[in-house]
Amino acid sequence: MEAVKYGNEELRQFWFGAYSFDETEDGYLQAFQYSQPQMEYFRKTFDFWYDRCMASTAKTLEFITEARRVSFEYRIIWEGSQDSIEAAVNGLIADIRYVKDLDKEGTVKFDLPEGKKQVVIYLPADATVLIRNLVSDMPLSRPDKNEKVLWLGDSITQGYGPLRSSGTYVSVANRLLNYDIVNQGIGGYIFDKHSLMKMDGYNPEKIIVALGTNQYGTESMKAVEDYFETLTSIYGSRIPILCITPLWRGDNPEGIPTLVRFCDRLKEIAGSYDNVMVVDGFSLVPHLPEYFLDNLHPNGLGAEVYGRNLVEEIRKNGF
Repeated sequence: MEAVKYGNEELRQFWFGAYSFDETEDGYLQAFQYSQPQMEYFRKTFDFWYDRCMASTAKTLEFITEARRVSFEYRIIWEGSQDSIEAAVNGLIADIRYVKDLDKEGTVKFDLPEGKKQVVIYLPADATVLIRNLVSDMPLSRPDKNEKVLWLGDSITQGYGPLRSSGTYVSVANRLLNYDIVNQGIGGYIFDKHSLMKMDGYNPEKIIVALGTNQYGTESMKAVEDYFETLTSIYGSRIPILCITPLWRGDNPEGIPTLVRFCDRLKEIAGSYDNVMVVDGFSLVPHLPEYFLDNLHPNGLGAEVYGRNLVEEIRKNGF
């Protein structure tokens, strides 16, 4: 069968995790999870956040097809850490291409098994990748998704730790939940109300917040109070919000009592809102170094356990 080629307008329908797109002069498509005003805020505030607010975090190409091969051209314009581009077939990881082994620009091809299947191609969590010229040997169709979910967090939510794009806790959880997500996790991020802005045309049905591990030593909780006040003022007091308190961290054992106190205070603040459900992060990942890359960020094993335990909490509590 003659190859089926998809232009950028068609490519957009298979590209999930994006709020908006931009096209370069030579035809590459870049996806963004933040609005322009939000990215401008990061640009003026902190280069570390600005670089990561444009990463390919939790972005995927997804389709249903009988194709035996798909390919696309890519360009890597920024790297935070070297994770991967991966293909999953019917929920099972089938192929992995590590960023460290890729040229900055080239073509990725994936061979697929026979028969009709659902394919998810995970783009790097901590790098920025542009794409053009999606090609397959048979037609692709767009899969159905569940609720639109805005996911807010720090480096753990962005996906640093497993060093595998399909292995982040968000990716693990979403293989089971099938949300249509926009992931606004950024390495080093905190409860910062200034980045919360109404995104024109975007109306999530649920919000997940996983922040705090980068500021648990603070004496004041005003930033946390302001964050939830701003979040609910933008999206309303009825939208379901899930607050995940910080995970256990073993990089500073003497700081554990301080972290626990912060989590307790966070539970009180978030739990005071009728539309906010709180999940105890300490209950999601074992308190053992074997589950962490650096005793702070869950590794592949820790992220798998985190994602699956989170799904159990979401289903158990009807979020």
